[in-house]
Amino acid sequence: MKKTVFAMLLVLTATSFAAAQIRVNPTGVNVNSQNPTTVFLTFGPIPAGYVPAEAIWCGELIPAPPPAIGNQCRPDTIFGSLPARLNLSQASGNGGFTDIMGIPASVVRRAYQAAVDGADSGFFYVRRFVSTAGQPDQFVAVTCRMTGGGARVPFALTDVQIKTASKEPILFLKTGESLPEIVAEIRYNGTGRLKGRWELVKPGEAPPADRDLLTEATLPLELRGTQKRYSEVGRFNHFLPPIGKFTLKFEEPAGRLAIAQGQYILLLRIEATDDKESDSNLGAVGVGSGIVHSGAVASFPMPVLKFFVGGEGPTAAVSSTETSLSPNQEITVDPGRPLVFSWSAPANAAVSRLEVFDEAGAITLSAILLPPISSYRAPAWFVSKYQRKKLSWRIVSFDETGAEIIRPGQ
Repeated sequence: MKKTVFAMLLVLTATSFAAAQIRVNPTGVNVNSQNPTTVFLTFGPIPAGYVPAEAIWCGELIPAPPPAIGNQCRPDTIFGSLPARLNLSQASGNGGFTDIMGIPASVVRRAYQAAVDGADSGFFYVRRFVSTAGQPDQFVAVTCRMTGGGARVPFALTDVQIKTASKEPILFLKTGESLPEIVAEIRYNGTGRLKGRWELVKPGEAPPADRDLLTEATLPLELRGTQKRYSEVGRFNHFLPPIGKFTLKFEEPAGRLAIAQGQYILLLRIEATDDKESDSNLGAVGVGSGIVHSGAVASFPMPVLKFFVGGEGPTAAVSSTETSLSPNQEITVDPGRPLVFSWSAPANAAVSRLEVFDEAGAITLSAILLPPISSYRAPAWFVSKYQRKKLSWRIVSFDETGAEIIRPGQ
């Protein structure tokens, strides 16, 4: 009798675990055998108390030791783990979990070499989920099939760089001056439609957060459309054939860019598009209904281009090699007084950068200031954090070409 009851309990326990087993969609994807690949994955349903742990790529799977559920990586076939910088996973609505599987080039090389040496041409991505309530670990695997990176690979951006004709990372313009030629050099997998817009952050507007710079397809479905919006200054819609490279040119609209002096940030915003190879079925994992289209997914935020609009440009005067500073370059922060930095910038300075250092030489505070501003009041939180600490500071000035003019105190 006791054995029968015990057996029934084991069956019920196994059944409850099976019912709560986490699934993933898609379960298998084609990946580029020579370059990085990024895929949008949906896990679910995530039982209460479970949280994601590490994610690993490997060549072979073995059953996880009881009472763990699923298949784990065979230890001697591990190719690598998901780097923290590429981990954009987050909880999604209805008990789901969105994972951006960004396969680094190092993992691809190891998988390809293993295939050359006689191993199977496919490999696996295994995400482990652990319970905070003492329930068994769960391992969920996705099959990665190596291909040439063409049309049957999910349409994903693998690298984006914004470049200018002058090759300067920061531009300095006179009031009313047009921008130089600006292009975005894009590398990608698969094939699909690249849709999006250029946006402009104007002086005084809050800059975008890291989440605002992700492509729309990188976000869970319920968060799409919630990124901070700025002034739209251009749109684009291009079909990208499966050749892996594309140059997107920014077309400056006539008379639409603001003339006010200050710092501007040009943003590249990529919208999600339909792509069969990037589809994730919510119903297949029990976290909703419908398909999540994730064409143009990326495992990194889009780059930005900063530029400064100043006055009418530098005067003919030659800059001085000395700049007066107040307070002295070596200071001790007084908690009872405001901390105000002031200086006299050279005549041909188009922009100045304030830098404050701690005793170890690490930058604790920095600010970009445009003429005629020649002072800066440190925020209250900074004074509170560094009260009675010894700091040093300097002003670095640049001309309109971006070349450094002087470095006081060096």
